[in-house]
Amino acid sequence: MAPIVEILSDKATLIERAYELTVETIKNAIAARDKATLALSGGSTPKPLYAALAKADLPWDKIYIFWGDERYVPHDHERSNVRMTHEAWLSHVPIPAENIFPMPTSSEDPARDAAEYEKTLKNVFQLSADSSFPAIDFILQGMGDDGHTASLFPHTDALNVKDSLVTVGNHDGEPRITFTAPLINSGRKVVFLVAGENKQPALSQVFSADADPQDYPSKLVQPANGPHWLLDAAAGEGVPAQYK
Repeated sequence: MAPIVEILSDKATLIERAYELTVETIKNAIAARDKATLALSGGSTPKPLYAALAKADLPWDKIYIFWGDERYVPHDHERSNVRMTHEAWLSHVPIPAENIFPMPTSSEDPARDAAEYEKTLKNVFQLSADSSFPAIDFILQGMGDDGHTASLFPHTDALNVKDSLVTVGNHDGEPRITFTAPLINSGRKVVFLVAGENKQPALSQVFSADADPQDYPSKLVQPANGPHWLLDAAAGEGVPAQYK
């Protein structure tokens, strides 16, 4: 399905729309299945969204939190996505600790930790051994100015992993734990949150029919109902006219 593209006037309006869409998706999932599962992204762009969600009135005991990728650092490290999310959001709401599933990063073996998180996902979503991929209700994605998303970086082995839920990413020789493209594409609602003029060149390629996903990995994100792009005006300048 074709992508949904919304271009918002500025960063504040972008965050307001992201908040609205997140809360709507959570409420719809709970109405349909009595729970909502979310996979979060790191980086600076979603931080104000998380701060806004910290003030939301939601049935927190029905919300389950995962992460789409994580730097291979301890959870209390300043670069940890888990730490950022807790500080901005999760520590401010009464969400049960057992509903929060951070990616493990402490075994000194990234492949082992990736396999452990895959096992966690299979257990939580009650997947049988021969099942494929769980349908997470809401997957939040960012995009770097090189076109990467999650920890799927250009021309890295993680881009080619199709038979696992979680794998080891690589950023300039530094390991990451990351969802695979097929897992992201199994999400019920996959939302990109992208801001800034520096994203224009990559966006023009991600929306191009000719660009190679190995060069711009965000092109790999093609869920069945289409990715939902939320862009500020500066980033949106990079999107071809037919998508606006």
